[in-house]
Amino acid sequence: MGVGELLLVGVVILFGLCGVLVPGVPGSWLVWAAVLWWALKDPRPVTWGVLVGATAVLLLSQVVRWVLPPRRLRASGATPRMGVYAGVGALLGFVLIPVLGAVPGFMAGIYVHERLRLGRHGEAMASLRTAMRSGGSSVLTELFTCLLIAGAWLGATIWG
Repeated sequence: MGVGELLLVGVVILFGLCGVLVPGVPGSWLVWAAVLWWALKDPRPVTWGVLVGATAVLLLSQVVRWVLPPRRLRASGATPRMGVYAGVGALLGFVLIPVLGAVPGFMAGIYVHERLRLGRHGEAMASLRTAMRSGGSSVLTELFTCLLIAGAWLGATIWG
């Protein structure tokens, strides 16, 4: 697989990661489709291993999301800007503390947004709890899954 095709797969994965934060966009399925395309174009054992792992993790996350309460983020006062802060926080956390840092990074992003908007620690914490109860945990589950898949793809591309 050439560099141009790898960059295109990376761009689709990036769009999928952003799509997780946008309601109505099938972000996780975009990430999975990019990995499928990569595995079909470059059939090696490592690519098929990443595809099988991505499929298993994605299906597991779908089961977890069905168990969680439905998304009602708009009713809780969540804004698209909050989604950007949460996504950037999750990405930074994922890079700074590999893999597991996405969870505290996501919540830190929401907290920072609410702290800037509301100005007080107590109100920001209350708003963070409300956002997580209103569907933030569902978004976090899907985003964490996509970050795992993207990390596996990137690792296999660089070192595989």
